[in-house]
Amino acid sequence: MKVVIGLGNPGKKYEKTRHNIGFIVVDSLRKKFNLTDEREKFQALISEKNIDGEKVIFFKPQTFMNLSGNALIEIVNFYKLDSKKDIIVIYDDMSLDFGDIRIREKGSSGGHNGIKSIISHIGEEFIRIKCGIGAKKEDAVEHVLGEFSQSEQKELVEFLEKLNECVIEMLTVHNLDRTMQKYNKKKEKLK
Repeated sequence: MKVVIGLGNPGKKYEKTRHNIGFIVVDSLRKKFNLTDEREKFQALISEKNIDGEKVIFFKPQTFMNLSGNALIEIVNFYKLDSKKDIIVIYDDMSLDFGDIRIREKGSSGGHNGIKSIISHIGEEFIRIKCGIGAKKEDAVEHVLGEFSQSEQKELVEFLEKLNECVIEMLTVHNLDRTMQKYNKKKEKLK
């Protein structure tokens, strides 16, 4: 069993913000798999799909970003999941250019409060997909809680498609090293 967790903040106010890229990716995957049902359980909105013979739960914590670990620990304990193998967390990363992806098996929070909350509940060893949202020199909070710029919106469809492919490969190919080699590259700049 796998749980694909997209981090974000619930509510219309945050729906289209950079900080909600995790929710946006999960919703994109749900659409790709024609999952129309979404129910509340484990302090999250969840959908289930059997992919390649394995139960996969798409999971969006409703605890607000800074308490994401509170929701995640509920599902980990309920299903007795191995956080090193069964959990994939998708979230925004300001240290990466917009459109870049970085997959890691473990590490610190890098200052991300959602990841800090998860680490406090399950430790540092879980698969993460960092989604580059670009860094702004001004207020970081304003940047992450801001909506995608017009130029980013134009590239978002392609970015989401690449993220969908990445997650699906993780769920079906089961070769994390190969997936990391394929997706841990800087995106090519448009000319």
